[in-house]
Amino acid sequence: MATKKSEEKKYEEEEKLPLTSHLEELKARLIRVLIVVAVGFGVCYLFKDWSFKIITKPLVEAMPAQSSMIFTGLPEAFFIHMKIALFASLLLTAPYTLFEIWRFVSPGLYKKEKRAVGPFVFFSSLLFAGGVLFGYFVALPPAFRFFVSFSTDFLKPMISFREYLSLTLKFLLAFGLSFEMPVFMFFLAKIGVVNSKMLAKQRRYAILIIFVAAAILTPSPDAISQILMAVPLMVLYEVSIVLTKFAGKKKTSPEEAENEEVDQS
Repeated sequence: MATKKSEEKKYEEEEKLPLTSHLEELKARLIRVLIVVAVGFGVCYLFKDWSFKIITKPLVEAMPAQSSMIFTGLPEAFFIHMKIALFASLLLTAPYTLFEIWRFVSPGLYKKEKRAVGPFVFFSSLLFAGGVLFGYFVALPPAFRFFVSFSTDFLKPMISFREYLSLTLKFLLAFGLSFEMPVFMFFLAKIGVVNSKMLAKQRRYAILIIFVAAAILTPSPDAISQILMAVPLMVLYEVSIVLTKFAGKKKTSPEEAENEEVDQS
């Protein structure tokens, strides 16, 4: 009886060991990522004035002469600069973070899945960056000009930088995420949820959903920014239809599945 219990205890310890080793590996990689982000934060904070000019450029160009932004609390400006430096550090160190994530999950992937990760990460990052740049250079300036146009001789804009930063970051994040549509549709097509014929047939409903999503995703309620988001989304929807034609779900033969299991092991 005692021998049986000892064998069961030994078996449980052997089962727990892989999980413990994975957690230790995850902890080590998270520590490395945090160290890199902290170093990036320090570097970005040294260039906080340059970052401030970049983030405020769309509003500064739209504001009337002799206007300025304000901060309403003593530590507010300090924490805002820290927030900008943190976001800049997360953006600059994102490739290293993705690399650490890849090193952690890659041992558990099949050979085909490993080949697909590189293009997936590349195009996802490219589309997200494209959405952020589109929002910054195309959508933000007319939206801010629209808001500032309501100023009069008796109504002067005195904009809190904290509120401006929050609005701008939400705005750019919404554009970045919305531009991920082709990658999302391609993934759904790969698992057999949608196909190009279905997307083309449901185009009218998709346009309606796109305008509703644009109204929800854009933090500002003006029609200009919503249209500026909806139009590129409709273009990306058409791109998604083309991409899904090449993403037909392929059946894996038993021999290929066996080879994948061998590669994974």
